[in-house]
Parts: sequence; structure tokens; C-alpha cells
Amino acid sequence: MAEAMRAKIVLSLAAGKSQVQTSRSVGCSVNTVRLWKERFVQERISGLYGRHLGRIRNQQSVQIEAQVLELAQRKPADGSTHWSTRKIAAQAGTNHVRVARILAKAGLQPHRVRRYVSSNDPEFAEKATDIIGLYLKPPLNAAVFCVDEKTHIQALDPLDPVLPLSPGRAERHGFEYYRHGTLSLFAALNTHNGQVLGKTSPRHTSAQFVAFPEQIVATQSPGKEIHIIADNFVAHRTAKVCDFLERNPSVRIHYTPTYSSWLNQIELWFSKIRKPVNKE
Repeated sequence: MAEAMRAKIVLSLAAGKSQVQTSRSVGCSVNTVRLWKERFVQERISGLYGRHLGRIRNQQSVQIEAQVLELAQRKPADGSTHWSTRKIAAQAGTNHVRVARILAKAGLQPHRVRRYVSSNDPEFAEKATDIIGLYLKPPLNAAVFCVDEKTHIQALDPLDPVLPLSPGRAERHGFEYYRHGTLSLFAALNTHNGQVLGKTSPRHTSAQFVAFPEQIVATQSPGKEIHIIADNFVAHRTAKVCDFLERNPSVRIHYTPTYSSWLNQIELWFSKIRKPVNKE
């Protein structure tokens, strides 16, 4: 707000800062600082209000803006998947530049789509509360691990050498590669200290999954209470998993609700290692 900026200018000057320092901290020119300083000295607080309220919007502009916003928030009637500014302009009887300004002002982006999955688990609230409780207030002297696997990790070996950069030419990599197969990465995030335990496996089976919690148990003191957060993948709920829990009564598995793997914090770690490294 303009009034807030003017108030910051006055307060900065009152604190003993120079006009140059004030312009840098507020983010305006020195002439702007000087202008509002003179007005405040002459008229006090009333001098901080703007004197030019701008052009009054006519009724037609208000109607066009309302129509553009209404069109952008519903599907096109011609079967198109998205609105374009020109298509909205044709419907509203205006030009596409004006439509783009109206949409930008309202923060609407009809050209963008984000997908979501709604959980159909009847016990969603109970399971989510249980898992969030482990994050916010874990049991005393217990360890909480978020466990999941990243499957089909490809081991690729480029066939062509990398050509170094030269003046006017970027570093070049070949397109062809040799595929050495795939691996599955099992990972467990300790929510207390952020440490990640990992294990690779050539296959993604229930036996391989059970072997990983056994590795987690081996890292903890005997008899220590261990809570494991996992999703509802079929390999996590087999008879071998039940046998493991019977052999380790101090271990308890908390399953996330269906279509709610985002409650498992190890997914955040997986998303970070999948992102390409920015070399700039």
C-alpha cells in the first residue's frame, strides 16, 4: 500500500536515517523520500494521503471484469480443456491484453492445472491424527522412522564421451546410453535427527522389505520402542510382515491412509534426490 510506504519513510527519517538510507531501506527514490518528508512537515499526517485518486471506473469496465473472472473460473463450453486469453476476450467482447491484465490482477491462471488425489479411506482422520502425533509429540524414548522405497532406479552409462565446452559452444553430452538394469532403494528417515538409512535391492518384494526393518532394529538398542510409518503398498502388509512384527513386539507399523503417501516424510527426501543438480 502507498500509505504504508509513506509511513515507513517518515518513521525511518524520525529514527535518524538519512534520505539516501531511507530510500534504500524502503525501496524508492530519494526524490520520493524528499517529497513525502516535505508534505509531512507541512501537513503532518493528513499530508501522507494521496491527492490523486485516479480515474473512476465506469460501469462497463466493472461488468467486463466480472464476466472475465466468471468465464475463467468455469470450463469452456466448446469442449476445450483450457481457456486462452483470446478465447475469453471473444466471449467477453474485449481484447486479450485487457483479459491478461484482469487475470493477473485476480491471480487466476487458467492455463495451469494441478492434479490431486482424494483419499477414500473411511479411517482417514484417525490414521492422519496418529501419524501427525508421532511427528509433533513422539512417545518418550522411542524412535520414529518414515520408511518407503524408490523403485526402478535406472543405472545408465553414456556411450559417447562428453565433449568439453569451447568458446561459443556449451558442453555436449551424447544421447545414447547403455542400461545396466534397475535397482530399488529402501530408505528410512529418522524424524528425530534427520538421519537417513538406506539399502538397495535388485527386486522389490515383501522379503526385501522385511529385511530392511530388521536392519533398522539392529541400529537401535535392544527392546527400544520403534514406530515405522509406511504406505499401503501390498508388499508392506503380507504374512512375512506380520511374522516380523510378532518376532519384534517393540516395533509397530503405522500405515498412512489410502492415496495419502504425502503424510510420509521420506517422500520429501525422495523428491529432493530426484531433482537435477543446478550447476549455475
